[in-house]
Amino acid sequence: MTATQTHPGPLAEALTPATQRALPSARLRWLAAIALALALLGGGYALVLAQVSGERGIAPTASSSDIEVRGIEVDVRAETGEAARQRAWQDAQRDAWRRVNGPAISDSQLQSMVSAIVIERERIGPRRYIATLGVVFDRQRAGRYLGGTARQRSSAPMLLLPVTVSGGSYTTFEVRNPWQNAWAEFNPGTSRIDYVRPSGAGGDSLLLNYGQTGRRSRAWWRSVLDQYAAADAIVAIARLEHQFPGGPITGRFTARHGPDSEFLESFELAADGPQQLPAMLDEAVERMDGIFSQALADGKLRPDPTLNSAGSGSADPAIARLVEIGRAIRAREAAASSASAAAASPTATATAIPEAPPAMAVQNIVVQFTTPDPAAFDAALSGVRGTPGVRSLSVTSTAMGGTSVMSVSYAGTLDELAGALRGRGFAVRQGANALAISR
Repeated sequence: MTATQTHPGPLAEALTPATQRALPSARLRWLAAIALALALLGGGYALVLAQVSGERGIAPTASSSDIEVRGIEVDVRAETGEAARQRAWQDAQRDAWRRVNGPAISDSQLQSMVSAIVIERERIGPRRYIATLGVVFDRQRAGRYLGGTARQRSSAPMLLLPVTVSGGSYTTFEVRNPWQNAWAEFNPGTSRIDYVRPSGAGGDSLLLNYGQTGRRSRAWWRSVLDQYAAADAIVAIARLEHQFPGGPITGRFTARHGPDSEFLESFELAADGPQQLPAMLDEAVERMDGIFSQALADGKLRPDPTLNSAGSGSADPAIARLVEIGRAIRAREAAASSASAAAASPTATATAIPEAPPAMAVQNIVVQFTTPDPAAFDAALSGVRGTPGVRSLSVTSTAMGGTSVMSVSYAGTLDELAGALRGRGFAVRQGANALAISR
């Protein structure tokens, strides 16, 4: 066998042996530098994309106002499997009607009020039917028989944050989990709570994480609640402890409310294994709904007034009354001071009172502001809200680590608002009916 030799070429012949040995390492260093630059440029985008992409959303499957009864066990024998199934469904309808305290009616009337049969689990044999069913009654038809038990929901819209604690991790919508799925399958038709249940898709996993439940910033909470058309928030925490893989599971459930994470109630349930976990979580959801409904009846589930005390919202009535009293006292003191001055100089001639300047037209101006962290977000909102002439503001886009956008109602021109913001320490860049500010 003969070895094949490759001619080094004129460039290699001109280089010294030491330079030739250094070429591979230098080329590797250049490649490493280029790779590092690309990673720095695209790393932030890839990180955000990884946090919002993937299969993480579970849309609520039952959100109607119908009356649903679940977990009905049936075991019926008949001449054929189909006959056993039909008889089991009739028995399930009667059982569900008894559970909602319905009056005695005929089977034909009962059948006319059933809008759906939900099959949770079933096994069909040649002459036997075993299943766990759910029955859904049409509210409009069944309401006249049930009376007060079919009351409409009466709470303000409540944003639901289901938190799962397992293996030392705290998750809400970052990954699909059984606790999120149990709330998605829950039908709040008979509940007094007006649940706002996010699906968890898109940016939900960024805004509605476990860290949000511990924030106390009212400005931040108002921004989040406005995006979901909610008045307040409720938190349902499920702490799942597995004794060993495939073994019993203990669930400790806690209900909390509001931006201050006010404790409402807690309870414990147990499951024999992973197969029984969905049933345990369904029971926990029903009990959680009962806790929230009782808190509403006790007056504990009212929206936090501090969430609406700034901007276009209304202040607490007691605080508003104190402000009104203070203004009245100042008005009386000013009137008394004017009367004393007039009595001291009776020969003073009457002077014409100048007319009040015409009211400035209020216009909406778009303001972009950098938000590297929540503290900068709150500081920007507070600084703009306290600027003279600002009537109200609303956040239209939130981007932590980037640029957020607000709409400002201002009594004046764009130039006047830019000058007022510069006076409050902002660096202002002016555009066409828009401003960009930073600290």
